[in-house]
Amino acid sequence: MAGIGVVCITDHNVTAAADAAAQRDLGVRVVVGEEIRTREGDVIGLFLTERVPYVLPAAEAAALVRAQGGLVYLPHPFDPGRSSLGAAAEQLCSAGLADIVEVFNAKVADQSVNERAALLAARFGLPAAAGSDAHDPDGIGAAYLDMPDFDGPAEFLARLRQAVVTGEYRPHAPRYARRHG
Repeated sequence: MAGIGVVCITDHNVTAAADAAAQRDLGVRVVVGEEIRTREGDVIGLFLTERVPYVLPAAEAAALVRAQGGLVYLPHPFDPGRSSLGAAAEQLCSAGLADIVEVFNAKVADQSVNERAALLAARFGLPAAAGSDAHDPDGIGAAYLDMPDFDGPAEFLARLRQAVVTGEYRPHAPRYARRHG
């Protein structure tokens, strides 16, 4: 992971792999997170100390993230091909329950979807972020933030406002090997 100083590991509905990675010497700092499936769509919790249950209402999941000192990150908020929040993203932002909006996702082919997310972040004055959405090693670093170093969630949020978003579209890796025969 040359050139990467910090990775946010946000597996779907679990924190175990992120916790394990944080305990290993990977040559990078690890932010423990979780991509939480809510009733309205996906929400990411960053800087978590424990797993957040899934299939809760998005506002309740956001409150549980915040209760443990974490940050609420809205991934791919308008991607029609995934479990995205759609209109609920705006509701979370207007209720003050979102901290960060992902404005570039490397798995989103239609850049107008990322642009719509950027408009949402700007409208609510929220910092923009980028996600590789890596489901395979080759996807790591497809999108990243060049930003000043930070110590903890509050400083991360402050430094995020100075970040430069960089990324390129990369199609999804196949989830299962094709059967031959």
